[in-house]
Amino acid sequence: MSTQKLRICLIGQKILVQSRSSDTGMLWPLAQGLSQKGHDVTIISTTSPIKKAEVFRDGIKAYYLYDGPAGKSKVYAFSDQVLKKFLSLHHDKPFDIVHSVDDSGYKIGRNKKSLKVRLAYDIEATGMAELFSIMAENNGTLRSQFKTSIQIGFRFLQSYFLKERALLQTADGIFTTTPQQRTLLERYYLYPDYHTYTVPYGINLGDLTERQESENFKMKLQIPDDAQIILAVSDFTNTLELKPLLKAFEKVVLKNSNSYLILIGDGPQWKNVEYLMLKLVLGSRVIMPGSVDAHELLNYISLCSVYVNLSSQSTGLEPSMIEAMAQKKIVIGSELSPISEFITEKENGFLVRPADEETLVTLLSNILNPAITSTESIDFAQIGEKARQKVLESFNRQKMIESLIEAYYEILRKSSKLSSAPVKRVVSIGK
Repeated sequence: MSTQKLRICLIGQKILVQSRSSDTGMLWPLAQGLSQKGHDVTIISTTSPIKKAEVFRDGIKAYYLYDGPAGKSKVYAFSDQVLKKFLSLHHDKPFDIVHSVDDSGYKIGRNKKSLKVRLAYDIEATGMAELFSIMAENNGTLRSQFKTSIQIGFRFLQSYFLKERALLQTADGIFTTTPQQRTLLERYYLYPDYHTYTVPYGINLGDLTERQESENFKMKLQIPDDAQIILAVSDFTNTLELKPLLKAFEKVVLKNSNSYLILIGDGPQWKNVEYLMLKLVLGSRVIMPGSVDAHELLNYISLCSVYVNLSSQSTGLEPSMIEAMAQKKIVIGSELSPISEFITEKENGFLVRPADEETLVTLLSNILNPAITSTESIDFAQIGEKARQKVLESFNRQKMIESLIEAYYEILRKSSKLSSAPVKRVVSIGK
């Protein structure tokens, strides 16, 4: 690995930093790892939860563009704000590489030759996540398969020719989480595998210490001590992703009267999900606490027997699901999401098609009442043990950081930028 110090700019709308060093967001641990390796790291994002426009910590400089005077900083689109801020920073001290976790860096990419900088995107910058979400609506019937195929084809052609093709032309590299995404990127998005890198660096898992259920936490939630808990975490952007779970739970309650479902998260469809929950007369058995902080989320994970995430929108590995596996919980994931390449059916977890309500009912009933409903011998305790072991073997933060840095060097080598002279001056760039 090269030892040249890199100046790296991380860009995205969801790169958060909280008020405490242990309470971090998606990519702050990534930035910390890069900084600890001796690289110069700058973050450009939207807003900071601690309501500061600038945060300098852990050797990292973070700029939040929507934290200025009310009404003034939101006049321009975020990508315009990013370009303006980047030009200012790049003029003072040029960056080697820009890593955009979504499409926020696109306008920088359009000007990368003049700026003499290289640009890498996460797979989240493309519309692949939305295609997976449409696929999740397929319930297996011929009519449903035909309908979703038409929707996927139309959405792909629309997004590819209106957005993805132009965006990918500005990319010097794309980061994927799984080999499946890498294959789809080459086959359908026509992006060369030569410039694709598979590094699941977005996982922030802490120390993965086994945790005991917090004392009196069930009492706080007004749940009986012997209750069995199903936990799900969602961004509440798509009601259809939670509808099968709620309808399945409605049937599970009839077989297991002492079961509860906790739905954590907040988003634009929260009220619609709550309405559906009440319509199914599940008000006394479903708890929707909204968003919770990292510490409280761990309490909920420790509390549950089963963790369910049927979302196919995310193109990454959901950290809370990996954390649940580390806590030896029985996890159920979508066979259409990246977690399908991490979970081995009936060995360290379970996979279902998100719209397959009946399979989900059977599976949840078997897990909650193995002695009564299971038709085959499944050692759920052993599945939990193997789930934890899988996580411990697979997620080494140090190796992830090193793999990411090596990918940066490879991107720069392929563009011959490592051997080029430093940029002395940045010319004015139009939008």
